[in-house]
Amino acid sequence: MTLSLIPRLRQELKNPLGTLLRGTPKQTMKQLTELILKEKPKVIISVGDMVSQSMLKHGIQPQIIIVDNKVMREKSEPIQMTASKQVSIKNPAGTLTPETWRVMNRALKQKQQVQVLVEGEEDLLTLVAVLEAPEGSLVVYGQPYEGVVAVKADKKTKERVQQVVETMEPTPKS
Repeated sequence: MTLSLIPRLRQELKNPLGTLLRGTPKQTMKQLTELILKEKPKVIISVGDMVSQSMLKHGIQPQIIIVDNKVMREKSEPIQMTASKQVSIKNPAGTLTPETWRVMNRALKQKQQVQVLVEGEEDLLTLVAVLEAPEGSLVVYGQPYEGVVAVKADKKTKERVQQVVETMEPTPKS
């Protein structure tokens, strides 16, 4: 069943789900590198074109890279990367389709880097990534005009994200 964001959740999700690393891309990637060295996450997942590109440019290799070839809803150049596996999915803006869960689970089982190319919008896949990633993983996404957010996939965060998902509304089949 496809789930849709309700207006109240849209506001709530403007707040960072994890630690906000503020600054320029160079500054935030330095902070992120330090965090990764300290936390040693099981899996690193990046969500968003800008943050994924910055991570790759600064030598941070996410296991899963989720992009939609857009930055701030504007078409952008596809990320130059050499992921071992590429998967394309459809996910309309403001929704989570059942396919997003299947793809995330399959991507997490891979031993190589996976790029998930989303036709539609990738933002909400952050929720799926946090819920499906093993505890001790790190999900990283951009916070427009502020920096990047590093979300530890721990019990507390998973519970918070689960509540958000459960508040989303089922989309009637058209």
